[in-house]
Amino acid sequence: MHIRKAAPDDAGVISDLLLLAMEEIVSAFIGEKSNKKARLFLKSLISKKANQYSYENCWVAENADGPIAAAIVYEGARLKELRDPVIREIKKRFNNDFFYEDETQAGEFYIDSIGVNPTQQGKGVGSNMLRFLIGEYVEKRKQTLGLLVDENNPNAKRLYLQLGFVPVGRKTLAGKKMEHLQRSPAMLS
Repeated sequence: MHIRKAAPDDAGVISDLLLLAMEEIVSAFIGEKSNKKARLFLKSLISKKANQYSYENCWVAENADGPIAAAIVYEGARLKELRDPVIREIKKRFNNDFFYEDETQAGEFYIDSIGVNPTQQGKGVGSNMLRFLIGEYVEKRKQTLGLLVDENNPNAKRLYLQLGFVPVGRKTLAGKKMEHLQRSPAMLS
């Protein structure tokens, strides 16, 4: 498995991978449950610069068959700047107003979402992607890495804790109770 920064022409496969993790949220964004519309909407954002879901903020894991996982990571201090183009696009394309709580803040690079191809799940792809992100952001860049985990997903939380993330608080996102976890350079062993 090789992990690399995404390119604009990866947008289609990245949208498919990320929808595995965030289809419910994208459906809320566009105001309807339509996988096709959600995919096209997300693909358009991924292919553009300077937004929350841009290829600029994406890492892609691939094997000999092509991309098998994707992760969106951005600086928490830039959330409003990166979210504003998403809000404008939702309003323009779907005439849908929405408000979501801030899922991140200054002081961390935020793992917004990770999607793994269903044929590759259970093979360590997600764990390897997380280890890569820890290496890239925490070890190399000396930055804190944060994420949210649904309180009703103990298996995911267990994985994050095994990888050295620690609970730092609670948040609500899209009506779901989430636990905020972080991994910082101070936690390196």
